[in-house]
Amino acid sequence: CIFDEENEPIFELASELNLAIEIHPYDGEKFIKLQNTSWRFHLIWMLAQCADAYHFLTLNGYAFKYPGMRICFAHGGQLAQMNLGRRIQGFDGRPDLFEGKTHPRKSVGHPNIFFDTLVHDTGSLKLLVENQGAKQVLVGLDDPYPLGEMDSEKQSSYPGKIIDLAMERNIITPDQADNMWDEHVVRWLFGSDEAAKKEFYNRVKA
Repeated sequence: CIFDEENEPIFELASELNLAIEIHPYDGEKFIKLQNTSWRFHLIWMLAQCADAYHFLTLNGYAFKYPGMRICFAHGGQLAQMNLGRRIQGFDGRPDLFEGKTHPRKSVGHPNIFFDTLVHDTGSLKLLVENQGAKQVLVGLDDPYPLGEMDSEKQSSYPGKIIDLAMERNIITPDQADNMWDEHVVRWLFGSDEAAKKEFYNRVKA
């Protein structure tokens, strides 16, 4: 798992340099001894990898230990959202297995932990927003990959489709949607560094 103690020097440096880090799973077949049929590693196990990474990020309290580092989980950390209650109950029910660890509740909605919107259905996005808060969600596209949001008549898709559907179904407001495209992305990239934000916006406008 990426959020192991052996990688703490990386996180310490990221915090010192005020860096944003994207967590995106891959190469599941190197870790899981199953035959790669029916695209199982992309459709199932990549999402489990995200949940596993979130599990140890929160248990190890890294968002608190390294306050200058900001993390964004690809695909909404999807299984991490569905599994949140189970993790909390497990922590409370078997505290002997989590000695020295941080309670999962403490990292829920943490201002330095973000999730992208590429979850493919509004039910998943609703759960993500309810769990973590809309302020911790930013737009993810994965364009031009087949599992991304891109202009595709075959998939009835386009960039930002899930955001539009979420607004239509009153899951998020138009203001929240705008912020997911803009303010939340910039907050993940630069944190509280207002000078860096200003420089970024100037470059975009140039």
